[in-house]
Amino acid sequence: MNPLAQILRRRIDAEGPLTVAEYMTAVLRHPEYGYYVRKDPFGTDGDSVTAPEISQMFGELIGLWCAVTWRQLGSPSPVALVELSAGRGTLMAGALRALEMALDFLECADVHFVKASPVLRRRQREALSGHTVTWHYGVEDIPDGAVMLVANEFLDALAIRQLVRRDDAWHERLIAWEDDGFRFLLDPAASPLAVLFPDALSEGDPNGEIAEVSPAVLGLARAISSRIARDGGAALFIDYGHTESALGEPLQAVRDHALAGVLADPGSADLTAHVDFGAFARAAETRRFTDLSCRVRSWSVLALENEAASSWRPLRHTCAKRSRWRTVASRTRLKWGNSSRWLRLPPRTRRRHLDSKRHDVGSDAQDDHPVYSGVMIGNSIGGLNDDG
Repeated sequence: MNPLAQILRRRIDAEGPLTVAEYMTAVLRHPEYGYYVRKDPFGTDGDSVTAPEISQMFGELIGLWCAVTWRQLGSPSPVALVELSAGRGTLMAGALRALEMALDFLECADVHFVKASPVLRRRQREALSGHTVTWHYGVEDIPDGAVMLVANEFLDALAIRQLVRRDDAWHERLIAWEDDGFRFLLDPAASPLAVLFPDALSEGDPNGEIAEVSPAVLGLARAISSRIARDGGAALFIDYGHTESALGEPLQAVRDHALAGVLADPGSADLTAHVDFGAFARAAETRRFTDLSCRVRSWSVLALENEAASSWRPLRHTCAKRSRWRTVASRTRLKWGNSSRWLRLPPRTRRRHLDSKRHDVGSDAQDDHPVYSGVMIGNSIGGLNDDG
């Protein structure tokens, strides 16, 4: 039994079973034995490879998206260029490389990273050695003003709580220590968290099914949307998950580029959960001063390229020359297959109160399995390409 497992067992003995969120938080972020605290999990020598590590085009295109969106917002200055988590800094390094085409943006942008572990902070400092970077513990620490925020595979690592349908009620899934190992069990009392689920999850006969809710994800959506509504800007979240709340086991562990046991050897594997983009969008839209529209479409690197190129004339020539981008994107499809989806909420210029909001959801993907998706938060300002 490793040290973290011993700590969790003693905690269960003293306090009772853990929620999935409590277990996930300890496994990933324990100050001494947490997965993200003690190692660099990325790359071929780690446990997973993310899109920025596959090709530099990913970060470059996100950088160009930032420049295009910033100009559509009226080029506010100064502007905080923020990445959540940031991995090794590969995405931001690519973004800044591409932003050399938009020197007006670079001249007024300050780079900020949020929630970096000590190990990854060293890697980020190396990757961005030629740039000034400020690190923060939380989004609330980012200086006031317009913000361009990006996050790739960040939401999936935020803790979730799981509920299981039993006898026509939702019961929380807990983790206990039994028979020399961690085991799942159900809280006998019905969970009040069920009020956060859309009614559709309880339709039919879902007994035995698992559903998830992430207070951390919902809180982040509200915080970012409030910040953008107040100070202006836009946010782009890219991850894998469902476009609408769905039933099924969302939790998985990854070690050495393969699935591992969620409850086995805690702290040695990455724990992630499929993101409920439907819940994320609903949480972002709860502010009356936001005029947000939701749209679901197939997602690929090409969609982001077309989004930027259609809005910025100098980029059209550049994208046409970089046929290698299309080749790599076609080959990798960002690891998650051909039915990926994109959920978009356009950017915001300034705060204003509205009596109604627009919620138009469509999809050209027919499957229901988790896919690579994006969320853009903000207010509709026109000029963005909705046909991409």
